[in-house]
Amino acid sequence: MTSPRPAGVPWLTPYLTVRDAHMAIAFYEAALGFRVRDSVHDDGALMHVEMTYRDQLIVMFAPEGAFGSKARTPKSANAIAPQSFYLYVDDVDAVFARAVAAGAKSLSEPQDQFWGDRFAQIEDPDGYRWALARHLS
Repeated sequence: MTSPRPAGVPWLTPYLTVRDAHMAIAFYEAALGFRVRDSVHDDGALMHVEMTYRDQLIVMFAPEGAFGSKARTPKSANAIAPQSFYLYVDDVDAVFARAVAAGAKSLSEPQDQFWGDRFAQIEDPDGYRWALARHLS
């Protein structure tokens, strides 16, 4: 029997809308250490991107208007994203600094939290919110 999903793809993967796919790739690579796994072009335009983190598919995205979509980024819609992403990293302080240097907005500086994680929050250039965490114990 054929699997209902492609090999190596999780059962649930966030699919984001970005303003500029090339800029999003550059940000996620520089700030968070993601790598492009696959991309789809149509007539030379970048239409779909899959990015991994530590060999796991973590996010897919397409630019506004791709495939006829009317979806907009939180930044383009002048809205606060109703969801956020919780990403475990080796060094919260270093990833936070890289993300801010790459264009992220600081939402909360790195600090140890009562639930046992070192934690910081950023907003990426498209308006998506990312929690950066490392478990301490």
